[in-house]
Amino acid sequence: MIKIAFIGAGSVQFTTAVVKDLTTYPAFDKAEICLMDINSYRLGEITRCVERIKREMESNIVITATTSREEALTGADGVICTVFNGDVDIWRHEIEIPMKYGVNINVGDTRSVSGIFRALRNIPLMLDICRDVERICPNAVMLNYTNPMVMLCKAMQTYTKVDVTGLCHSVQGTSKMLAEWAGVDYEKVDYTCVGINHMAFFTKLQAGDTDLYPILAQKIDTPEYYNKEKVRNEIFKTFGYYVTESSGHNSEYTPWFRKRPDLVRRYCDPAGANWNPGEYAYSLKLRQDPDRFDKLVKTFMETPLVKERGQEYAANILNARLGDGTPFRFNANVLNNGSVENLPYDACVEIPVTATKEGYTRNFQGKLPTSVAPLVAYTAGIENLTVEAFEKKSKKLVYQAVSMDPLCSAVLSLQEVRDMCDEIFAANGDYLADYR
Repeated sequence: MIKIAFIGAGSVQFTTAVVKDLTTYPAFDKAEICLMDINSYRLGEITRCVERIKREMESNIVITATTSREEALTGADGVICTVFNGDVDIWRHEIEIPMKYGVNINVGDTRSVSGIFRALRNIPLMLDICRDVERICPNAVMLNYTNPMVMLCKAMQTYTKVDVTGLCHSVQGTSKMLAEWAGVDYEKVDYTCVGINHMAFFTKLQAGDTDLYPILAQKIDTPEYYNKEKVRNEIFKTFGYYVTESSGHNSEYTPWFRKRPDLVRRYCDPAGANWNPGEYAYSLKLRQDPDRFDKLVKTFMETPLVKERGQEYAANILNARLGDGTPFRFNANVLNNGSVENLPYDACVEIPVTATKEGYTRNFQGKLPTSVAPLVAYTAGIENLTVEAFEKKSKKLVYQAVSMDPLCSAVLSLQEVRDMCDEIFAANGDYLADYR
């Protein structure tokens, strides 16, 4: 019997999506789905959701639930990780303290000052999980959904021997969006996407022999399409390639959109954009709702179940690695090792790979276009520096990483960066007290 362990199973959207997709594969029809969460209430509720999936998908999966990570990992062949170290009150400090200094954060889970501190909090937990995997189920395939993806995967792949990669849905989500904008059948779209997580660029985007970029360039010259993704469309207009993550996220990754209130109003206006236009503390506001988890469960339980396989990669990868072995191509987060020649050799990059029974075969060797490579390489360097700061428990290296962050450097002096970081260190005392 194949066993898939979900560590941090209380993530309603990810857990239900991946379990549903697993039930569409015959190889997992009798698999054990072990749900693990340290919050027993959430564990009970997510178990109800998965039982509904089993019932409506007419699956023979065996559902188990535990608050013990060791129990969940015992005998596991696959591990899905969706954890979060700390609570909303800790995360709040990493959003609100920067705002005092004029650093306006949208989500704050991936990069800039809040993403850096989130990495410092989460890396120890991720390494603890990996060490348990090494000890309990060393041959397991581990897939990570926790952000900040680059820095967590960089740490796990550098300091452990676990077979781990990170997954994000921004590549497939953006490619589908662009196909819709261009008016072409998504099944006919052929693309290559290269860079780092949330800052990967479509270096090839075509349908048959038709290059879709000229079509998209015309589309975004109209208000109808320009207003859907103002930040990403501005980046595309200047640099010539489309980036994967939403406008809100990208507005906090660069120096151009959030350094002045007038720019925030112009480019991050909720009135005319997709799901994440870039308003201040967007995700934090959602998670400050004490009833959010219950609302998500209620919505899932009352919404008709879509039985077709969804867009998350995890089930397809696990089928390739553990199931019938059908190869599956996707964008994975892996150590560069020279695959992208003009990015740091030891950076964690997001590149196309193919999953098979034997592992992951890289499908890219080359360079990012010269127009976008400097931004991506610069950001990758900051993320490498952050992981080094964790390894050495060095406040000085954290100051350096935050000082070089594009948004922080557009707004703050070096002394202000140090003062801001010191406030965040003090607020995160339970997690970062060993930094000197």
